[in-house]
Amino acid sequence: MKSRQLDIFGAPPVQKDSASKPKPKSKAKTKAEPKKRRASSRSRTAKTAPMIVDAYNAASQASQASQASQASQASQASQASAEAEKGPRIYSIAEITDSIKGLIERNYTDVWACGEVTDFRNRTGRHFYFALKDDKAKIRAIIFGAGQRRLPFELTDGLELICHGRLNVYPLGGSYSLVIDHCEPKGIGALQLAFEQLKKKLEAEGLFARERKRPLPFLPRRIGVITSPTGAAVRDIIQVLTRRFPGIEVLIDPVRVQGEGSAPEIAAAIDRMGARTDLDCLIVGRGGGSIEDLWAFNEEIVARAIVASNVPVISAVGHEIDFTIADFVADVRAATPSAAAEIAVPVRSELMQMLADRRRQLGLALRGGLERRVDAVARLFHRLGDPSRRLPDLMQRIDALSRSLRFGMEVGVEKRAQRFQALVANLGHLSPLGILAKGYAVVEDERGHTVRAARGLKVDQELAIRLHKGAVRARVRKIVDG
Repeated sequence: MKSRQLDIFGAPPVQKDSASKPKPKSKAKTKAEPKKRRASSRSRTAKTAPMIVDAYNAASQASQASQASQASQASQASQASAEAEKGPRIYSIAEITDSIKGLIERNYTDVWACGEVTDFRNRTGRHFYFALKDDKAKIRAIIFGAGQRRLPFELTDGLELICHGRLNVYPLGGSYSLVIDHCEPKGIGALQLAFEQLKKKLEAEGLFARERKRPLPFLPRRIGVITSPTGAAVRDIIQVLTRRFPGIEVLIDPVRVQGEGSAPEIAAAIDRMGARTDLDCLIVGRGGGSIEDLWAFNEEIVARAIVASNVPVISAVGHEIDFTIADFVADVRAATPSAAAEIAVPVRSELMQMLADRRRQLGLALRGGLERRVDAVARLFHRLGDPSRRLPDLMQRIDALSRSLRFGMEVGVEKRAQRFQALVANLGHLSPLGILAKGYAVVEDERGHTVRAARGLKVDQELAIRLHKGAVRARVRKIVDG
């Protein structure tokens, strides 16, 4: 159907029968003819009804589209019949996989999914490989190195996650996976979960134990402060320290206290300050903020630096309601930075007043003790009386004791002499010399051994014979009975 315009002011324009005229033989004439028609159409715009023309043209275009669709279907049908005559097309595995890969990766570039972690492995590698499942299906999941380093919590089997990523097809394995660029635990914040996991881990290692924590010095000479140099916390700490104890030395190590890279910076500062020998204690902290702002003090690297410090550490992070891992591992936890400064040093004026009071109390105690002892000596003096009055009695008692001692010594000596004489008499009866006085003799050989039998003697052997008085030497002439 050819498009044409209708004249609502008169009869339609007379059109010449194209059949009565010969067909144009050149393309130039064919292209020139529509231009002439458009020119004539523009010349009659004042008499054309646009709404009628548009409706007519739309119908004409729909008819043309229908004809084109039918022609395309006919062409496809003819092509299909031609291919059917040739036989079915055989695809390679790579063609099928590439087609599926393109289809999936084009249409699933922004995917949110929720599932339970299972088959988690490669915990110490650069990339995390695991699967997400629900009660009906399971899909592989991957978190590449950059993403896994940003995870504030640890993945474990059974943890339910809400993940964002894209689908990826691995041609060599013929499998598809969800490449995750963001994930968080379902029902609990990722930072809160990381906090609980690290708290449980360090508590199991005994880093929260009270026995491990060190007491603060009573009167520190120099205090180290690790915080932001531009925050309100450092001003509050310095103000409170100098107000409470003017002249105290404060050494500040400025660090970033929030944002990426702040935790290693804080840990390095604690290592530096904790290794010094001229510091008595450390104050580590910052002002209040959200859990994201305070997160540097929930990092494991900061907690272990506090534990390894040789100097006692006061944790002063946030407000009173804020708790961080640094608070649990530090030797002392302060509710605020100002409170940390109050804990670190006493008030100098109060110390001076206390010393003055103690000095006065000591003086009073010394005077009171001296007076009590003087009174006690006076009472004892009155009880003793005049010693010279007791001298005659003491002299008489000494004389009596001297006589008793002399008499006791004489009696004792006499008794011992009599005992000695009795023992001497008994010894005389038992003495061999007494036996010799009765006519007996003791015979000894040349070696001084007593001879008791003749069996061991030899002829011409010399013998010594001890008598009661004196001794003689003899020679054996004959052995009568051996």
